[in-house]
Amino acid sequence: MKILIKSAKIVDQTNRELHLKKRDILIRNGIIEKIAPKIEETGKFQLIEKKNLHISPGWFDSSVSFGEPGYEERETIAHGLDVAARSGFTDIVLNPNTNPVPDSSSDIVFFKNAAKGCLANLHPLGALTVKCEGKDLAELYDMKNAGAVGYYDFKRPVENSNLLKIALQYVQNFDGLVYSFPLNKNISGKGIVNESEVSTRLGLKGLPNISEELQVQRDLTLLEYTGGKLHIPTISTAKSVGLIRAAKKNGLDVSCSVAVHNLFLTDSVLENFDSSFKVMPPLRTKTDTEALITGLKEGVVDYICSDHLPLNIEEKHREFDNATPGSIGLETAFGISNRLFELPTVIDLLTRGRERYGLETIRLSEGSRASLTLFDPDKHWVFNEKDIYSTSKNCMFVGAELKGLVYGIINNGQMNIRE
Repeated sequence: MKILIKSAKIVDQTNRELHLKKRDILIRNGIIEKIAPKIEETGKFQLIEKKNLHISPGWFDSSVSFGEPGYEERETIAHGLDVAARSGFTDIVLNPNTNPVPDSSSDIVFFKNAAKGCLANLHPLGALTVKCEGKDLAELYDMKNAGAVGYYDFKRPVENSNLLKIALQYVQNFDGLVYSFPLNKNISGKGIVNESEVSTRLGLKGLPNISEELQVQRDLTLLEYTGGKLHIPTISTAKSVGLIRAAKKNGLDVSCSVAVHNLFLTDSVLENFDSSFKVMPPLRTKTDTEALITGLKEGVVDYICSDHLPLNIEEKHREFDNATPGSIGLETAFGISNRLFELPTVIDLLTRGRERYGLETIRLSEGSRASLTLFDPDKHWVFNEKDIYSTSKNCMFVGAELKGLVYGIINNGQMNIRE
């Protein structure tokens, strides 16, 4: 297959020669064959010309949940990867949020096989402990050999400090990446929203910042003792940023991420008890969002993620206290991020992270594999339920104004570009 992309502005800060330059791009059999100011091509080819067309290396999301196996009504793997592609993502890291949880090599093989032939690439996480129960380590080495890129008991803290210590020591034999969700359950109790004036006024049980920060401090102390590679997903407080900043200055091999919604929204949106805004970790305060944004700009916070979490309608449409936390976010990740940062920063944030998982670095250069995202960064539009590709519709950004429209992706010798 031959594809000719006409007059696309390249956004790629790692390529100084082409960054913010308009170029034609010729792709043949999945490889970038030529990049030039003007390409005249003959014969049979597919032409891509779009209004205000921009192009970048394919985007990467480190926190995505689907449903299959066990919750196929929420999202299947094949359809979920199509949603990712339509949202601009060529690669996603799949959370172990299924039934049963993937805690063996055969489970990882199932995910890899289910994703074969899809436009977007799936990189599965295995469970850190058997059944995510926090008692015994799962088959970490075998899952690594089967294709797992890390180990995570999804949204569940590792309460046993000795177990986390042993995991960090063990994975050093094969360069494994251990996740630790930042939540101290003894402190959090039954808290469901940020502990603040808002939670007090609304009569909702508060979840204090310290419940995250104590766990982050414990994890970093263990990491300093053991060595190894640690990832702390979806941090949400200003002090967590400070703790990780200090740890990195101290040479610890730690990375962290933040969900897009924890950058953009605060707990002030809870005034109407709308369960769409119930997430874990909870939405915090403006002080926290500002610190997280600063941390991203400094490189202390390594990357953003959608924290895409499909849920059945009955799990969200109930009393706030009883609603399940979580929101889908693949479709809105770019449009929201693009309201917060300058475009080169947005693309940098959306393309960071592959190396942490041992994945191929994507290059936008002649001779490289074509893994590209196409978009218009300037279009302002209102996101409505009809714009949701996902099977589940639990999205906190319905009715929000987005900046930027994704045209689609080219990846794995295939493409999906909106008309």
